[in-house]
Amino acid sequence: QVQLVESGGGSVQAGGSLRLSCAASGFTYKSNCMGWFRQAPGKEREVVASMYRAGQDSFYADYAKGRFTISQDNADNTLYLQMTGLKAEDTAMYYCAARDSYCSIPLEISRDFTYWGQGTQVTVSS
Repeated sequence: QVQLVESGGGSVQAGGSLRLSCAASGFTYKSNCMGWFRQAPGKEREVVASMYRAGQDSFYADYAKGRFTISQDNADNTLYLQMTGLKAEDTAMYYCAARDSYCSIPLEISRDFTYWGQGTQVTVSS
């Protein structure tokens, strides 16, 4: 049974940093696709960043480029999202997502992912 458990959210002031973690377990495929999404109240869920080609490549939404970094520790099956230069508009629930298969191209839409964590709240005050 696949499980994704996020942690690391919290409240920070604009310009601050947070590091989100997603502990993954239960996968049958080692080099699966994983990513981070976010959803603000009243808005659709959107991709933040994702990893593909067994973690060799990464994709970022335009708003995340230069500020956020996605990484993966295969030793302990943990996905990370380092966020710096946070802005008030980054306030949202952040979700870890995964698909138990290899992906050769970046996955950018939520329906491409099969498994989801419960989310971790990020609140940025200006």
